[in-house]
Parts: sequence; C-alpha cells; structure tokens
Amino acid sequence: MSNADSEHVRLDRWLWAARFFKTRRLASDAIKGGKVSVNGVRAKPAKELRAGSEVRVTKGSYEFVVIVEALSEQRGPAVEAQKLYKELASSIERRRHVKEQQRIAAAAMPQLDHRPDKRERRQLTEFKRKQDA
Repeated sequence: MSNADSEHVRLDRWLWAARFFKTRRLASDAIKGGKVSVNGVRAKPAKELRAGSEVRVTKGSYEFVVIVEALSEQRGPAVEAQKLYKELASSIERRRHVKEQQRIAAAAMPQLDHRPDKRERRQLTEFKRKQDA
C-alpha cells in the first residue's frame, strides 16, 4: 500500500488514505481550517509529508497525535490504513478521557422519552412565564 518509489506525499492525500477523512475535500478543508499540524506547525494541503513526521489532527472534540510510519496516495481497507501511522499513547488516553467526560455530561442531562404533547407544551409555557415574572 505504500509508495516505495516516493519518499513524500501530499498531506491531504495521506490523511484521506489513512482514513482520517472520507474525502480529500474534507481533509483539505480541515487543513485550511487549522485543524491539522505537522511537526507542530500549521500546514497547507500540499505540504509534503514524510515518514517519521508527527501529525496532529483535531476532529470535533477529539485530537489524534500520530507518527507517520508509511506513505500512501491510494485509499485502501481500514486494516491497511491503520498501518500507515502509529498513534501516541498519550493521544489515545486523552481521547478516552474526553469520551468519558462526554458520557458523564450526557448522563447528567435529562432524557425525555417522548416529545411534549399540546397539553405539556402549554404547561411548559405557563411554567416559563411564571419564572420570568
């Protein structure tokens, strides 16, 4: 899956091949938006990526910090894509922590089992009106 004849590849193509983004367009937009950095420096989509580079990708509230192990310009199966990089242990632990915090926050929020009907909406409106007064 790696390009043996090439020692560098465009950053947007590698992110797409490594399955961080579904399309090259999404990868390019994320790079332009400052969500991706290479070796601690904000990069452009055409940045030449080499093996051994550290890539930091922010997707939503998650941040991936990976070391490039192999280069590829072609997208393949997920199993092959995972061989292109090695994620740092600190990155994995940080994502687990964020996920746990989100789970705790979601558990604290009240969950409705249905949408309020007309009567319940009137009661909510009346309750809110009394709160404002």
